[in-house]
Amino acid sequence: MGDYRSVWSVILVVLLVTCASGEDPYRFYTWNVTYGDIYPLGVKQQGILINGQFPGPQIESVTNDNLIISVFNSLDEPFLISWNGVQQRRNSWQDGVYGTNCPIPPGQNFTYVLQVKDQIGSYFYFPSLGMHKAAGGYGGIKIASRSVIPVPFPPPSGEFTVLAGDWYTQNHTDLKATLDSGSDLPFPDGLLINGRGSNGYTFNVDQGKTYRFRISNVGLSTSVNFRIQGHKMLLVEVEGTHTLQNTYDSLDIHLGQSYSVLVTADQPAQDYYIVVSSRFTSQVLTATSIFRYSNSAGSVSGPLPGGPTTQIDWSLEQSRSIRRNLTASGPRPNPQGSYHYGLINTTRTVRLQNSAPVINGKQRYAVNSVSFIPADTPLKLADYFKISGVFSLGSISDNPTGGGGYLQTSVMAADFRGYIEVVFENPEENVQSWHIDGHNFFVVGMDGGQWSPESRLIYNLRDTISRCTVQVVYPMSWTAVYMPLDNVGMWNVRSENWAHQYLGQQFYLRVYSPANSWRDEYPIPSNALLCGRAVGRQTRPL
Repeated sequence: MGDYRSVWSVILVVLLVTCASGEDPYRFYTWNVTYGDIYPLGVKQQGILINGQFPGPQIESVTNDNLIISVFNSLDEPFLISWNGVQQRRNSWQDGVYGTNCPIPPGQNFTYVLQVKDQIGSYFYFPSLGMHKAAGGYGGIKIASRSVIPVPFPPPSGEFTVLAGDWYTQNHTDLKATLDSGSDLPFPDGLLINGRGSNGYTFNVDQGKTYRFRISNVGLSTSVNFRIQGHKMLLVEVEGTHTLQNTYDSLDIHLGQSYSVLVTADQPAQDYYIVVSSRFTSQVLTATSIFRYSNSAGSVSGPLPGGPTTQIDWSLEQSRSIRRNLTASGPRPNPQGSYHYGLINTTRTVRLQNSAPVINGKQRYAVNSVSFIPADTPLKLADYFKISGVFSLGSISDNPTGGGGYLQTSVMAADFRGYIEVVFENPEENVQSWHIDGHNFFVVGMDGGQWSPESRLIYNLRDTISRCTVQVVYPMSWTAVYMPLDNVGMWNVRSENWAHQYLGQQFYLRVYSPANSWRDEYPIPSNALLCGRAVGRQTRPL
């Protein structure tokens, strides 16, 4: 079960600091990660459980809370957890991906210490090594607003977390072996809602009341559409940003994305279908849950509510309709729209083009022709200890090269407080979804065809959404974002299609400040795990 003394030493220091300085509240979690039998699609398989649960326990927090999460690895292999959308201000040491952290060895533990600084919203956590995500180990993260900050809608009568996504009945080790052999993943076996197949989960509501649904796509390879039979959805938040409160019959939710909607139980009292279906797939997969009125007079009936009948144009127009609420406060008591992102000159343009090269006879995936390979030492540790030969800055170009793919531990250099334009270009015949750890960005434009400087003429420079995961639809399409480089550290930029990420469609962004100040970045944690060429190095004492 690991060394409990190290956990208590971290907790003791935290408590002493809290009492001495009156910091923001602390929330403590202790998780035991194990294997266990699960039957999400009616077939017995080995899943990854957290405290015996699949999905794992939800993290409940409030803006600026400090989270102390002690993770005990009771698996027979290394393990890491990452926090999809939680920015970890000045603290990439807690990011939970191999580029920043050594994996937790079997039988040992690591205590994450992170703060949800100046954040609100809906997110999720997941296991980041190999294909562990295909075995479970994920759960929801809720960051509520502080009581002194007004929220732009009445408090709902209740809240539900919906973790939806595709699922494979094969063991995660078999899926990994498939990718290692040079093949792509097969078509998914089905979809899940909160770890269960069709009609396996029920959401109980009272007639006339309004509920908040926090919905995340935690799948491996598939965009989904979410809808509730006979009910409208009022969109109120996207990955920490309050939105214009548009009404939707259904929502496309791409890999890694999270949305919050309000749903009022204003229909005749009975049971209704909640439907999640796959998007942009040759075969449509569907999973259902039950939206049950407490005074229900009947079970679900009738055909399932249909999803969008058109493909790309419908999804693209829906994405463009999601706008920022300029009159709402965010995590701080100032209007979100007071940050005039469209009036700031960008300092650099980075164009990122995905590709699917075959390298050494095996299927790989690449960004600007570089297919990422992990180093023998986490990049953050190599950078901190100045270990040469692990990576080199500039090992990925700012622009597509047009050349064939090659293997490299790719790291892009960036300056703290820069303000950059990033263009994701997708020449492939499938939907792409991209995530950047440690940052939110403004989605200023997306369209079909080839991006060019003239494309900036259609940018939304007034009220676009700010988020951390964005899709790039197909065929031949682009999405442009403006991103403030306001978080020092070594940050993962990745495809949310997990097979693509595993086979090289990722790189690291090193946001650097020469000040070497705690104001810019926290020092290495005293409990940092050391591996590779960092073994035996000295971290700071407690």
